[in-house]
Amino acid sequence: MSNKVYDVLKWITLVFMPALITLTGVILNCFNVPNTDVILTIMTAVETFMGSLLGVSNISYKKANK
Repeated sequence: MSNKVYDVLKWITLVFMPALITLTGVILNCFNVPNTDVILTIMTAVETFMGSLLGVSNISYKKANK
């Protein structure tokens, strides 16, 4: 994966997704949408998965460049 792709994915994972999850939770709660907790749990799981993959990728990159 190129540095540009990594940087974009990192920004999405560290900045965009948490903000989107928070915004989604607030809006869905305001409108009393059923299963809001399930939606937020799934979104958070996806974000955690992305963060884990990026962490593994970062560790692999550092090991390869030693």
